[in-house]
Amino acid sequence: MIKKVLVANRGEIAVRIIRSCREMGILTVAVYSDADRKAMHVLYADEAYHIGPSPSVDSYLSIENIIKAAKTSKADAVHPGYGFLSENPAFSARCKKEGILFIGPSEYAISQMGDKITARKIMTNAGVPVVPGTPGKIASEEEALKTIESIGLPVMIKASAGGGGKGMRLVKSPKDVKNGLRAARSEAKTAFGDDSVFIEKYIESPHHIEFQILADQHGNVIHLFERECSVQRRHQKIIEETPSPILTPEKRKEMGDHAIAAAKAVNYEGAGTIEFIVDKDLNYYFLEMNTRLQVEHPITERVVGVDLVKEQIHIANGWELTLKQEELKQNGHAIECRVYAEDPENNFMPAPGKVTHIGIPYGVGVRVDGYIYEGFEIPLFYDPLIAKLIVWGRDRNDAIERTRRALNEFTIAGVKNNLQFLERIMHAKEFIHGNYTTHFIEQNQEFLSGEEPCDKICEDVVIITAFLEYLEKIRKASPKEMTAIKNNWKDYSRVRSVLKL
Repeated sequence: MIKKVLVANRGEIAVRIIRSCREMGILTVAVYSDADRKAMHVLYADEAYHIGPSPSVDSYLSIENIIKAAKTSKADAVHPGYGFLSENPAFSARCKKEGILFIGPSEYAISQMGDKITARKIMTNAGVPVVPGTPGKIASEEEALKTIESIGLPVMIKASAGGGGKGMRLVKSPKDVKNGLRAARSEAKTAFGDDSVFIEKYIESPHHIEFQILADQHGNVIHLFERECSVQRRHQKIIEETPSPILTPEKRKEMGDHAIAAAKAVNYEGAGTIEFIVDKDLNYYFLEMNTRLQVEHPITERVVGVDLVKEQIHIANGWELTLKQEELKQNGHAIECRVYAEDPENNFMPAPGKVTHIGIPYGVGVRVDGYIYEGFEIPLFYDPLIAKLIVWGRDRNDAIERTRRALNEFTIAGVKNNLQFLERIMHAKEFIHGNYTTHFIEQNQEFLSGEEPCDKICEDVVIITAFLEYLEKIRKASPKEMTAIKNNWKDYSRVRSVLKL
């Protein structure tokens, strides 16, 4: 059995993993860079080891430094969290070579699903629907044009080793193919060290829906239903919810079955996510597999009632899954809001700095996973995600109302953040009605930037407030002044309508 876990990560996910380990009586080891000497995960773990300078390439991405910390601390397992080395097959293989359990899938599964071209081939053979596109890497502009001619425009050029929206270019015209290929390859090379790209048919007005899966070492695979992840900026999610507001029970079962088939196709072990792109007619296609814990995993935990980190550890211990597919169900509705230290008014640019105040929302159904505290200096070297607000309600409407309240109570001072931006999303008509797509933010930019009133309710509040001021003026006015005031009141009919007079 695992007795000591080194968490090869930082920030909120490191703190979250340590919490579950503590509940299981497992000792924890934190690792940190120069910038994270006073970070919460360092203070919270049982032990902590320095692994290098602030840049992640010299610390959190250094396999040598992390393995050294694991051996020095005598940790018998490593949990990679998400990001950094979590989907690096060489890290998984090195842990195995050193006799350290890797709490995640095998090197084989990571490498097979980490390359999107290989993953497409595997899914096709497994009978999982894939987006029409090239079977392999694009070698030239001529080959790209030939592919586009066969599947039609628009298309998306995508990095084979990519993720997180990097190495992607949308092409709507044949004249843009050359520049699109060059830009995608350049960004892919910088981000992943591999400039291989492929082409997929671009799905108009898509939904991004993913299924959480768990697989043990004995061939048992289950799914824990879906998460709707279509609220995105720069191809990165900022709000997720479960259940998806668009799926029917029949489509949910069909997609869940395909998610299980996808995991079985690579003999998967551990927690993972099968991502689908879904069009307006609920046709769905395999997008990619994330061979790790997802940022948005807490909403699945809340709705299904399962601690996914504990399940990962059980699987790494070699235990069989005790969860049965037919016994699982979705209870209520959950929403996650990603809180970033960034400036929504400046193209979501990161905004590191010193936190001077933080006020955490509480109450029934409210959970906050974070790592900042008053006086903490948010580093500029890493992703600006600083907290996640997870809210549960009896149904979707209840969850939205509770999320609005929690966001309104959530306060962070000292650094720019997206709390108000997230709150406005909760008031957007498309989100309330559940008919939004991955284009939601760009299509509602005016509203979300605050240049438009919240909605009819906000307008009514303004009218009623003005009416109360009007009544106060009437109360204090002389008969002569009263006539003038009444003549200047232009919105009295609207007030009567609002107040149902």
